[in-house]
This record gives sequence, structure tokens and C-alpha cells, in this order.
Amino acid sequence: MIPAELRRDLISKLLDERDSVSVTELMAQFGVTDTSIRHDLTVLQDAGRLRRVRGGAVVNGGARNGSGALWRAREHLSEKRRIGELAASLVHDGDVVLFDSGSTVAQVAIYLRGALRGPGSVTLVTNSLPVVEEVGSWDQPHLICLGGLYLPEHRALVGPGTMAALRDLSADIAFLGCDGLTVEGGLTTPHMLIAEIGSALAARARRVVVVADASKLGRTGFTPIVGLDAVQVLVTDSRADPDVVQGLRARGIEVLVA
Repeated sequence: MIPAELRRDLISKLLDERDSVSVTELMAQFGVTDTSIRHDLTVLQDAGRLRRVRGGAVVNGGARNGSGALWRAREHLSEKRRIGELAASLVHDGDVVLFDSGSTVAQVAIYLRGALRGPGSVTLVTNSLPVVEEVGSWDQPHLICLGGLYLPEHRALVGPGTMAALRDLSADIAFLGCDGLTVEGGLTTPHMLIAEIGSALAARARRVVVVADASKLGRTGFTPIVGLDAVQVLVTDSRADPDVVQGLRARGIEVLVA
């Protein structure tokens, strides 16, 4: 069973993405009683992280403004920009590059060098709307947009259509985001369909680069994406826990600090 503290963090993250949750769905998702969920919601309300309503909870109106995806994009923005700039330097002319969803991954696309933005330089493949919006502003980009079911809270396309579009592709490098990363559990995310796409992207690339700010390291999310055996490089920031960094390097992962 998931510890109560972690369960409450996951409930809070769900509200970041969806603005409301019900007791019934949380019971099904975490496999606990309604009494446990109602207590979780009370604790979170007392901490100012949500507001209780009949049958569930909604976002605390004073906690944030805008949608979950836009709010997450503003978190640790300076660190994400530095990570994106460093990670973008790993892309070379002629590469086929896969971009996962997530605000830090989108920063990688933003910081790709000017020479790589020209016609015929790199091939970019993504299910991420922010990446499509960025790359779509370039002059004649070679951009492949993966179709599927749109998740507004992640600004990403997922599901069978997305998976089918990936099936016959191969790439030089894949940039993955995550909600949590531990030495023991690898990469995790709050949404199963997001995890499915991340796993497929990793399987189609010869080199997998994870971009994650320090707040994600040492944290375990709801569902796994891939284990560390699928990862070659992590790009993070200078606040990263040295013990986690040491553990990752001991597993053979190259850790770059922005």
C-alpha cells in the first residue's frame, strides 16, 4: 500500500492537472477506504493545498492561477531553462529526435541551436503540443506530429493512435521528462497513458536523455515509465541531491548538471 504521505502528494498532483477529484475515484486508484481518502483531503485542506467539496475536492483558488500544465511550466522555470539549454547541446545535425511531453522537455526544443532549425537539419517527432508550437514557428522544420487522444492537463497526445504512430520509427535520441526519479524505481509519472508513451519513446531511441529539475530526484510518482537500465543521460540542476547523483552515476548513467 502507498504510504499516506505519498498518497497525499499524488492527490495534490492530480488536482494540479485536473482541478477536481472525487472520493470514489481516489478510493479506486489507491485501493483504500473512503475514510482514509476523506482524512487525506482534510489534511490537505488544512495545509492549504485544496478545498473540500461534497464528494471530493477542488483546487484551492488561492493556490495557483491558470491550468495545471501552465502552472507546472512556471515551476522552477530558471532551472528548466538551464537544463533545456544544456540538453539541447546533445543534439547534432542529421539526428532524429523524439520529444516526450512535459515542460522541461519543451525547453530543450526552445534551446536547439539556430543551425539545427534550418530545413533538413534534424527530424523532430513529438506528441507534445508545446513542442509542436515551438518547432512550428521555425522556417520549414521537419516535424512529425504524433496523433492520438488529447490530454489537456498534460498538453499531450496519448493512446493507441500515438502508440501505433511510434511503432515503426527509430531515432538517435529521445528526451524524456518525469514526475519522479529514484535509483531503485527509475522514472515515474502520475498518468498511466503518459507513462506508456514515455516507455515507447525510450524503446525507439538509441540514446535516452532524461531532463528533470532537482525537485524530481528522489521522488517516487504513481506509475513507472522506464527503469534506469533504459537511460543513458540525466540532465538536472545544481540543487540535485548529491547522494542521488552518486547513485545514478554508480549505475553507469552520465549526469550533467546545468
